[in-house]
Amino acid sequence: MISVVIPTLNAEATLAKTLACLVSAAAEELVREVIIVDGGSSDATHVVVDASGATWVQSARGRGRQLATGAGRAKSPWLLFLHADTILQDGWEREVRAFIEYVERTGDQKAGVFRFAVDDYSAKARRLESLVRFRCWLFSLPYGDQGLLISRHLYNNVGGFEDVPLMEDVGLVKRLGRSRLAYFKSQAITSARRFRRNGFLLQPIKNMSLLFLYFLKVPPRILAKLYG
Repeated sequence: MISVVIPTLNAEATLAKTLACLVSAAAEELVREVIIVDGGSSDATHVVVDASGATWVQSARGRGRQLATGAGRAKSPWLLFLHADTILQDGWEREVRAFIEYVERTGDQKAGVFRFAVDDYSAKARRLESLVRFRCWLFSLPYGDQGLLISRHLYNNVGGFEDVPLMEDVGLVKRLGRSRLAYFKSQAITSARRFRRNGFLLQPIKNMSLLFLYFLKVPPRILAKLYG
């Protein structure tokens, strides 16, 4: 029923855990295939993929291009896009199955995203999660680290992911619009490494600044350089 697409670039340290959270759904035949689209890793990402039995696809670097490439190779009627440092909360498959059954029964054209969480127990992490919830409520702009479940039909109708180095996730959810986004109760738990490195306050400020520049029509290639 679902093809999972994961873009990677030197994801050896986190990818195994991301793949592990899909095992139960694969056993229930909810997940039919997992496609890893690699942008030129120099670490042992390919070893992790080979051991998992997932499909390896080589692509030019750039998350938008990698995601679009994976979607083009996918065979299932539903697509689940995940980042390689994100783990879905136990039990996510029940909620997703119910969502798919609802959409297919009613014809309601919606896509689903997960609740944002980070794998850190500090108060700073909880404040970050609250900030993301506020952003999603106010602007209806979930980021790619919240995952995206979407039917192939709807994905094609809104034009899919653009071949851009940054903000490919924002571009797609903007085209979906608030009325076609549903928020799951299950969490997408993302690695806190970049927040610990760059700061639980400074990293969100940087992200929001780039988002502001994006809405001012600054080209994504320039935003990608600023992002680093």
